[in-house]
Amino acid sequence: MVRILDKAAVQPLRKFNLSRSFTIRRSPGRSRLATIQLRIPVSNAQPNRVELVATVGVKGVTGIAQILFRIFRDRTEIFNTQQGIESAASEQNYAVTFQAIDKNVRSGRHVYTVTAENLTANTRADVVGPISFSGLAVQTTT
Repeated sequence: MVRILDKAAVQPLRKFNLSRSFTIRRSPGRSRLATIQLRIPVSNAQPNRVELVATVGVKGVTGIAQILFRIFRDRTEIFNTQQGIESAASEQNYAVTFQAIDKNVRSGRHVYTVTAENLTANTRADVVGPISFSGLAVQTTT
């Protein structure tokens, strides 16, 4: 049996939109893409898991950028994944989707943030939309 504890979702960019695009910062800098808050109740919430799903529309501008996506819980990194983004002679527009699971989260309010950073010098990739980020906290059975 699964019991829903909390859920949250944001969609800062609803569709592909070049006029609202922005460049992904070069590492060690990060571009913050979206933030949600979830609450885990004090009682009867263990064991639990938080299921997180993000989708980010990215366009390659120069070179082949390696983009590192990270998810943080309360400023602590809990997940990361990397995606290569080409800019010429092939695909240029990508919808990158990834999922993370955060297990046995302590009670209280938690802020989840998804970020992106470009790991490759002399390349450029832009966020062009859409951006969506959602979280579902559930109590699970042992």
